[in-house]
Amino acid sequence: MMENLLEFIKKLQSDKRFSSFDEVATKQGIVLKILSLVEWDPFDIDEIQPEYAMGGKRVDFSLRSNNSNKVFIVVEKVEKNLKNSREQLMDFAAKEDVKIAVLTNGLTWWFFSPHLGGASEEENFLRIQINEQTPEQIAQRFLEFLSKRSVVSGKAAEAAENIFQAKQKAILIKEYLPKAWQEIMKEPEKWLIDIVVKVTERLCGYKPDKETVKNFLSSDAAIKLNIPPLRKPEPTSKPQEKKSVQEFSPGKSIHAFTFKEKKHMVKSWKAMLLKVCELMNEEHKDKFEFLINLSTQEQGVFSKDEHSILIPEKIPGTDIYVNVALTPKATLALCYEVISAFGYKETDLSIEAE
Repeated sequence: MMENLLEFIKKLQSDKRFSSFDEVATKQGIVLKILSLVEWDPFDIDEIQPEYAMGGKRVDFSLRSNNSNKVFIVVEKVEKNLKNSREQLMDFAAKEDVKIAVLTNGLTWWFFSPHLGGASEEENFLRIQINEQTPEQIAQRFLEFLSKRSVVSGKAAEAAENIFQAKQKAILIKEYLPKAWQEIMKEPEKWLIDIVVKVTERLCGYKPDKETVKNFLSSDAAIKLNIPPLRKPEPTSKPQEKKSVQEFSPGKSIHAFTFKEKKHMVKSWKAMLLKVCELMNEEHKDKFEFLINLSTQEQGVFSKDEHSILIPEKIPGTDIYVNVALTPKATLALCYEVISAFGYKETDLSIEAE
């Protein structure tokens, strides 16, 4: 199954005819073909019911098991924007208690969890971009979330919920960390006193009262300790304007990059990103986790939770994952962002691509 699926995905990536398909051709030539390769029977309407409708609403395909809808799929022609069909699909799927809803034009696939409320394109739990990801990554995702075995067993819905919840958790943490910091900075003395009280109790077993701690922090004894204030790990300089990225020509293949006058051979853009991150970790182990909070245009770039990232790859020597489902241009931009976060200049990194 995997071998045939990989072969078809490679054909999708190389054959330009697919990009000109209308809606009917996309359904037959791409969607049904993929469904058949993940063990659904296109000729059995008890498995794949076309034009499924209820209450005036319809979807192009309903994947079914034991007379129950499991997955709704809406198909558009290749060049059509998917956003316009999203709301109707999500509403219909939620009413029918369908755990996975898929919106696709054949080359782009959006996977949603309607019962969890992920209604916007930003809230889908999975995206598959046929022309931007590797065949192996794409095939694995199709098997995990669309194969008959995974859908019928409930593993697909369970995995989807885990990813969705992890993404929501990451979004909330990112939103509330600045608010928490602002709250602390309004009354830093109050929070410092609370911290000292807890640590003192942990060390000796006795909890000092806040007035005692306050008096200590104001005393000469505390001043003589010369303890530096807590501060956030920060880059020594702001990321610089990425002229090299703006001038980047898409479609290039990278074979090497040079960082601080040392050349590194790589076979892909993904390999370059991982190597750059590895180099930063080797030089800045004490601050490397700062990357998790790195502000970039891409969402969910770095995380210790692999399920919160679209296509995760573990950075060598760390427990941090990075999203490798990026275009070459986005990958290069992220590499510049990473080195800038640790105080290096854009000119410290150069690439050899053709």
